[in-house]
Amino acid sequence: MNNYDNESISSLKGAERVRKRPAVIFGSDDIDGCQHSVFEIISNSIDEAREGFGKKIEIHRYADDSISVKDYGRGIPVDFNQNENCYNWQLLFCELYAGGKFSNVDEQNYSFSLGLNGLGLCSTQYSSEYMDVEIFRDGFKYNLHFEKGENVGGLQKSKANLSATSTFIKWKPDREVFTSIDIPHEFFVDILRRQAIVNAGLLFEFVDEKSDKKQNFIYQNGIKDYINEISADKNLTAIYFFNHEAYGKDRDDKQKYKLKFEIAFCFNNEINLMEYYHNSSWLEYGGSPDKAVRSAFLSAIDNYLRENSLYKKDEKKIIFQDIEDSLILISSSFSTSTSYENQTKKSITNKFIQDEMTNYLKTQLKILLIENKADTEKICAQILANKRSRETAERTRINIKKKLTGNIDINNRVEKFVDCRSKDINKREIYIVEGDSALGACKLGRDSEFQAIMPVRGKILNCLKASLDKIMASDIIIDLIKVLGCGIEIKSKNKDLVSFDLAKLRWNKIIICTDADVDGFQIRTLILTMLYCLTPTLINEKKVFIAESPLYEINYGKKTFFAYTEKEKSDIIKKFDGKYTIQRSKGLGENEPDMMWQTTMNPQTRKLIQVCPEEIEHTQKIFDMLLGTDLESRKNFIANFGYKYLDLIDVS
Repeated sequence: MNNYDNESISSLKGAERVRKRPAVIFGSDDIDGCQHSVFEIISNSIDEAREGFGKKIEIHRYADDSISVKDYGRGIPVDFNQNENCYNWQLLFCELYAGGKFSNVDEQNYSFSLGLNGLGLCSTQYSSEYMDVEIFRDGFKYNLHFEKGENVGGLQKSKANLSATSTFIKWKPDREVFTSIDIPHEFFVDILRRQAIVNAGLLFEFVDEKSDKKQNFIYQNGIKDYINEISADKNLTAIYFFNHEAYGKDRDDKQKYKLKFEIAFCFNNEINLMEYYHNSSWLEYGGSPDKAVRSAFLSAIDNYLRENSLYKKDEKKIIFQDIEDSLILISSSFSTSTSYENQTKKSITNKFIQDEMTNYLKTQLKILLIENKADTEKICAQILANKRSRETAERTRINIKKKLTGNIDINNRVEKFVDCRSKDINKREIYIVEGDSALGACKLGRDSEFQAIMPVRGKILNCLKASLDKIMASDIIIDLIKVLGCGIEIKSKNKDLVSFDLAKLRWNKIIICTDADVDGFQIRTLILTMLYCLTPTLINEKKVFIAESPLYEINYGKKTFFAYTEKEKSDIIKKFDGKYTIQRSKGLGENEPDMMWQTTMNPQTRKLIQVCPEEIEHTQKIFDMLLGTDLESRKNFIANFGYKYLDLIDVS
């Protein structure tokens, strides 16, 4: 047994603090963590530009996955620091929790900063295979080189004729630290575009050798330009812009800090989007600004609806979802003190920021709704329409739940359904057949141990085009869903509503069995469409099949052959050297039980076609084209391809 004593305690030192535990700093040791390390370096350059030093940042990703970032800011101070009695490069590149941004509450070096914790530069250096640094400032050129978190060669310093100050950092994330360093091109595009949005006028030049692409990102007017770009001239209202500055503190015993924010928004009945940024970092999970926006918008609009008697009698009040469904809003805030949830900076928790934004927005929205009557009428009408549509959908889903749930035995509540005896889900099969006559033939020809039968009466609704209300009013569709047992796939935030559950599926195979004629093919397509719309997971899980039924029964002597196509019929006949008879199938209902078993139901001899997602989508396109409203496309299709389907026509 190992001893656990005083000598068992140890600590990680130097680069090992990051290299052995990268997830503590970067959130994970996979590609997400690697991406975050890149953002840390870009963030430092953005902080410089925001302070007014440099208007361009150059980002280069090389073919070997190394990366470089160059800015034209003041240049990182790396020379000897009398106060700390050591070189600044040692503090910045080799010490966690060291930096020049701890005093930004007093706005000494940086008013608003992405990097506050003194972790990013050092931790990225520690997690790199190598890092090269070149800095121009104070009339000198400074060079540093690191390998696997350790400095090699010290600080190299030489006189330089400066045309501009700058910082250039090139490094390669280490595969010994991260499980993957192959950062997708889209990551760079996304973060650089977002940073351009919230840093008005700052140019990002990106060169990606791996994808052979060069792109520039700049928004001269920041979030205003972004709102214009995404709203695509389809706005319900004008674009509104608010900005505000304030000082405050999160708690009475805390120090005051500065906050400024800007918000641009409009209402649009086709697009909805809400994005929050703080100190130019995208707040994926929002936090304080998101809570402020939700509270202020809901309060202001609800008050206006009530005060102007726009609610119907006894109507429930709106919820924020009704507003959000038609809202495009971008918020960009900056503060000299920020409480992030963690180092990945995806949410902030400052109480002062939330309270100040809430109160300011409530006041401004109240004024806006009073002073902009035309837009206010559109906003209120759209939000009430969203609300009433949501409530109708919820009522529909509740009705669906009532229809599809209950403890009544399925055999008593689904007309003409014929169950099988086996309770083993891995063996049970359900045949969905065409009409009562096919029900009789399949019932006599099946193996009742594991094969069940469910007939459909005629052609069911095209579920791709019908409304949910109309679909749920169809008895045959409801019966089919009840027989399947797994529910339907409805997206809803209300957990009390029925939801799809594959584990409740009562069958291993769902087999569609229709006549081999035009009507049969149409019914098959409609059933496939129903499954595609209401239970697409069954197709993705390879649970849906089509049973092929033969077109011809050919008798030669004492032997019987079945042909499923005209070509198969010709190939069979060619083998005969005597008299034979051919009988064309006239429908499943007229088949003898032995024939049904042999051709359609016997697992050893039947022909089943497995339905795949690509095939159902293709089938739906063809179905819409042949039976939809596009007459011209249908004519063209028949003219060009109709000859291929002549074998479906009975010309006898």
